Amino acid sequence: METREILTRFKNGELSMEEAEHYFRKEPFEEMDDYAKLDSHREIRSGFPEVIFCSGKADQHFVHIFKKLYEDNGEVFGTRASRHQYELVKDLLPGVEYDELSHIIKIEKKKKEHIGKIAICTAGTADIAVAEEAAQTAEYFGSHVERIFDVGVSGIHRLFSRLDVIQDANCVIAVAGMEGALASVLGGLVDKPVIAVPTSVGYGASMNGLSALLTMINSCANGIAVVNIDNGYGAGYIATQINRLAERDYYE
Repeated sequence: METREILTRFKNGELSMEEAEHYFRKEPFEEMDDYAKLDSHREIRSGFPEVIFCSGKADQHFVHIFKKLYEDNGEVFGTRASRHQYELVKDLLPGVEYDELSHIIKIEKKKKEHIGKIAICTAGTADIAVAEEAAQTAEYFGSHVERIFDVGVSGIHRLFSRLDVIQDANCVIAVAGMEGALASVLGGLVDKPVIAVPTSVGYGASMNGLSALLTMINSCANGIAVVNIDNGYGAGYIATQINRLAERDYYE
């Protein structure tokens, strides 16, 4: 039985205190031989289940972890996955999806409700892969996402044409490579938090995203927080936390 189901059934009086305690007496992690300890109580502590960073994992480890998280939660989400990893699990677990652009692999519950609004903006089309990692992360965790792509400062009128949508969001994610100026522009236009994501897009002096990272950290606009280079997942996670706070009545 899934953690969410246990909590819901206990709240509705369908499970006794003793039955709920029996479930939660389990170790707060699950040992998988000698290579992984799955954090089975993470959602209880943080509100978000454990996901998989797929890159670099041995085939056997990846398959076992992916299957186990799916069995425990009824869905599973992985970042930085390869097509090879998708091929490993697609026949074992019907319903698994893989996105070549964002490298997201997942099995997601159908008819999931998406609440609130997160606006995700990119400076250029080359930044969309990282933006999609952020967008699909936020959507997996139950947020509604508006995608606003290719609105960088080299043609800033494109940004202004969608400003009403951006200003209506509970928070904004700005994804940009090159010099990373988009986050500063957005920070001066909205009254909500801006999460800046530097990307490794750019020519030599961009230093694989370091130039954009430094620009975003040194922004003179207020209300900007910065995640690591290409870290779309981290941005989508934080944006969901902010979005949930804005929609607190829904969760209460």
